[in-house]
Amino acid sequence: MTVPTDVPPARTYGDGCAIAHALDLIGERWALLVIRELLLGPKRYSDVQAGVPNARPNVLSQRLRDLERSGLVQRRKLGPPARAWVYELTERGRELEPVLLTLGDWGRRSPLKPADAPIGTDSLLLALKTHFAPARWRGAPAAYRVELGDDVFAVHADDGGLTITRGEPAAADVTIRADIATFRAVFVMGRPVAGLDAENNFEFAGDLDAFRRLVTATT
Repeated sequence: MTVPTDVPPARTYGDGCAIAHALDLIGERWALLVIRELLLGPKRYSDVQAGVPNARPNVLSQRLRDLERSGLVQRRKLGPPARAWVYELTERGRELEPVLLTLGDWGRRSPLKPADAPIGTDSLLLALKTHFAPARWRGAPAAYRVELGDDVFAVHADDGGLTITRGEPAAADVTIRADIATFRAVFVMGRPVAGLDAENNFEFAGDLDAFRRLVTATT
């Protein structure tokens, strides 16, 4: 794929610095959040919109066009039975993942971060990657099926880090089903698991040791 080089003049800093050029491409409002929404896999327009509900539809559509023109996002038509159009990151777009994770780690340590602001499903799973400490991982690699509302993710953990993709895993040592708030409380905020059950919107089944290892490595 040939990456376009013609950034519209109205959105350029006109600065030869590579940082300035990067901001020419991804510095517009909502651009990085659109990329965030696509890091874990392709999405239909409506699903991208659900992840950034405060973005006006016309602005969101423009950002997607901008990111396509910059070679960071592409559209693809799914095969049957779905036959839907989805947006997905290009290889160059996926290179932004460590940038966003580092930015997220920097942001979570800000004293100005609103503690009670809502968080989306993809944001929460990316926060899990940010919180994961490979040095605290003990034992063999493990695979997890994580179900948050209508979304299912395949999570793989080992002493090298976390891999998370949208969709069903080929196999799983542990299955976790929760709502966003409870999952965040357990795996990010360190809430004790004892006493949690389906009535608390939290269930897990499978290898108890693998479950505990994930909790230990992320809290």
